Amino acid sequence: MAERCVKVYSRFNRLWHWSQVASIFLLLFSGARIMGLHSVLPFGLAVMVHSFGALALLLLWAFATFWLFTTGAWKQYLPTQAGLWQVMRFYAWGVFRGEPHPYRKVLWRKHNPLQAMAYLALKIVLFPGIWITGLIYLTHGFWQTLDKGGFWIEAVANLHILAAFAIASFVIVHVYLLTIGGFRAHVRPMVTGFDMIDLTAEQEAYLQENEPDRLREPRHAAHPAE
Repeated sequence: MAERCVKVYSRFNRLWHWSQVASIFLLLFSGARIMGLHSVLPFGLAVMVHSFGALALLLLWAFATFWLFTTGAWKQYLPTQAGLWQVMRFYAWGVFRGEPHPYRKVLWRKHNPLQAMAYLALKIVLFPGIWITGLIYLTHGFWQTLDKGGFWIEAVANLHILAAFAIASFVIVHVYLLTIGGFRAHVRPMVTGFDMIDLTAEQEAYLQENEPDRLREPRHAAHPAE
């Protein structure tokens, strides 16, 4: 296998990613105001921003889910035990000793086993949990007569907040892990779409023949003086 600079993130993939990043930060910020953790925004404006931001993000998730299944990209998130222990050991121990990352990206699998497991949990547990509780909370006016003591709306609100804190924790860990091995090196592929991955001779020949625009010389090779 040879390491080549390959376009692994499509335009929609990148648009979806950065739109989701902006939406999550907006929702965390407005949600913190609703909880009373800051007073930067007026309460009414925070509620409106949070509600419309959540609905926009839900629509984005619907399009992203459709894209994942129609393109087959959902397979990237299938968990595997192959190499999982080595990656876990690296983050727990090896990274502090300057060891190289044990996982190398390949064309058919961009995420290491631990990433795939974390992203899968995010997509099938936390994200559904946050929007289901959010929608139930948002429609409380339609079922409040069934909740005379207010027990259920309080339970829904607490579950929503719990899911929000779990997502915030994921974001913090995600940003921290981006600093391992160089922040710019990790972020640049999600901006340009291109990343260094291992290709077999057959894969490289296929891309050169059928998708030559997905291959390019790495920047350091094209501009060795930089």
